[in-house]
Amino acid sequence: MKKLLILYLSINIFYGCSNMNISPPIALKKEKKLTIHDDTRIDNYYWLNERENPEVIAYLDQENKYKEALLKSTKKLQNNLFNEMKSRIKKDDNSVPYFLNDYWYITKYKKGKEYPIYTRKYLTLESKEEILLDVNELAKNYEYYQVSGLSISPDNNKLAYGVDTLSRRIYTIKVKNLESGEMYSDQIDGVNSYTTWAADSQTMFYTGKDKQTLRSNKIFRHQLGQSQGEDKLVYEEVDETFSTFVYPSKSRDYIMIGSSSTMSNEYRFLSSKTPFKSFSLIQERERGLEYSPSHVGDMFYISTNVDQSTNFKLVKAPISSPNKANWKDVISHRKNVLIEDVDFFNDFMVIAERSNGLMKLRIKTWDGSEDYYLDLSSQFDFENETYSTSLGYNPSFNTSLLRYNYSSLITPSSVIDFNVVTKEENIKKQQEILGGLFNSKNYTSDRYFATAHDGAQIPISLVRHVDTKLSQDTPILQYGYGSYGYTRDASFSSIRLSLLDRGFVFAIAHVRGGEYLGRQWYENGRMLSKKNTFKDFISCSKFLVENNYTSSKHLYAEGGSAGGLLMGAIMNMAPELYNGVIAAVPFVDVVTTMLDDTIPLTSGEWDEWGNPNDKEYYEYMKSYSPYDNLKNVEYPNTLVTTGLHDSQVQYWEPAKWVAKLRQYHKGENLILLHTNMDTGHSGSSGRFEALKEVAMEYAFLFMLENIDD
Repeated sequence: MKKLLILYLSINIFYGCSNMNISPPIALKKEKKLTIHDDTRIDNYYWLNERENPEVIAYLDQENKYKEALLKSTKKLQNNLFNEMKSRIKKDDNSVPYFLNDYWYITKYKKGKEYPIYTRKYLTLESKEEILLDVNELAKNYEYYQVSGLSISPDNNKLAYGVDTLSRRIYTIKVKNLESGEMYSDQIDGVNSYTTWAADSQTMFYTGKDKQTLRSNKIFRHQLGQSQGEDKLVYEEVDETFSTFVYPSKSRDYIMIGSSSTMSNEYRFLSSKTPFKSFSLIQERERGLEYSPSHVGDMFYISTNVDQSTNFKLVKAPISSPNKANWKDVISHRKNVLIEDVDFFNDFMVIAERSNGLMKLRIKTWDGSEDYYLDLSSQFDFENETYSTSLGYNPSFNTSLLRYNYSSLITPSSVIDFNVVTKEENIKKQQEILGGLFNSKNYTSDRYFATAHDGAQIPISLVRHVDTKLSQDTPILQYGYGSYGYTRDASFSSIRLSLLDRGFVFAIAHVRGGEYLGRQWYENGRMLSKKNTFKDFISCSKFLVENNYTSSKHLYAEGGSAGGLLMGAIMNMAPELYNGVIAAVPFVDVVTTMLDDTIPLTSGEWDEWGNPNDKEYYEYMKSYSPYDNLKNVEYPNTLVTTGLHDSQVQYWEPAKWVAKLRQYHKGENLILLHTNMDTGHSGSSGRFEALKEVAMEYAFLFMLENIDD
């Protein structure tokens, strides 16, 4: 403690002096031996996982002080960037209204306010506005305040919602009487945010969490007016590799309970009119069987990978006997087309299909008279290979309107209603970029393919200002994720304009581990193929350098969470390729975390990374885990961010990694750690506060490029 205090004082003494006079914090070493499979790892910084230890807090504070000192010269730039980003965003903004059960629902933002205001109007948009929740009023006495899971009762008179004031994604459910404006006495603590109402508008179902691991493991039934202790447990997920959840079918006729792991699902259903009866099983779980049901009439329509349908197919089964023995094909499996999403209406269905990395929306009528792909090339560029489209929120069955979303790397996000009868399209809203300076014609985007180590072609989506020429001196920020099958599509960002307008190029590496090129793209980037993710990213970097689009002096990498693992891995595998790296809430201590099933998100992750209790997976993980593979080299300039209350990637992973990086790093490049002491995995809760961290990250890049404005 004394040594830490001396270091803390030394940083304060030199705060404001030149960078050359400031020494980085050096964490104490406290040897911890971790032994399994006759292999012992020494972890000198294991003690940093003691969240309540004053020494740990002191060390994190020192790192923050050091980061502030080293970035002091960018303070004005950070402030300018923050104001610039904020100035592009419409302050008094409204969401596109949607209609559900006699009401139009609208989310509003007011100028000068950080949080949303949830409202509704009865039957028509000309009706008097009713304020459901003004989160600004609720949040005014909190450093962090997150409202989530708003759910209106079928009688339209009650609102249930979850509140998180710590950023641990542990919620308290509250219920508001929308007739009187008063709060019910009901309060449900330590749970997930979302509530599913039964048809009687008195009965609710919600998901409980394990207090230690935070795994969603229990479904409870609650009656208005009862205490939480009186709630009835209706389902418990005993398999620690699965999580459970509850939600209403789109028809609101059924209450659905789902259980899922990375590679398997299981669903139960119960009539919303009989909430006290038992749930029925659709199809019992099988290892590797994934399925997702939707209720339409007397059938369940189910997206599934059954019968080796790697890219999924659509089947149907009667509600009376919905198990897989009765599944009949509606849309067969196709080798090169991934069914990513489906939605159902009275007269038609919509299938979101991904082919060659690009999403298409397919409309198919129930009577078979029409089956076509949405083509709005008259207003949106579906021919360009750097766009993103997805199904919007469509809560009503009885409508001829399909709502969907569109954006591209150079086109602001749009919400569109398409009438499947008249074929007319109506742009309900396009993101406004304030300031009068934005013109999409000032930017250009392209898609390239890099050749991976095994010959695979890795797509790269790239965007730049038209005045920015690609050369060895061009700075490029290359982004990557590549886990859980999550696809980072090429979409618009008004914040990113601050990069592009200063001569930076932004590139997305669509590496394996995501589903950009189908389900097999994911399968080839997980478990014992995980290294493909890292090698793909490096191959994309080499492609950019070898084609003289940039050079290693001007190439930067960025990723967060599992993408932070990607950053740590590429820093060990090819540190010479990058001038700088931004690793946000990085998952970098893979082996230790995956061996500790007492912390959140471990046992449920074994299908993604493997279970290191098995020696084969242990050795493979250990061979790429960033924390376990640091070496005596010069690492790129590195900015690492985390949140003290992070429940997904615990703060101590990045903290330990930075401490060990300092031990092995050779050279003068910067290693900086920023810990937000008030937030968790998703950062600040306010609408604009999160921009301050982005401004800091951009200022870090601009400092390395000697860009001061």
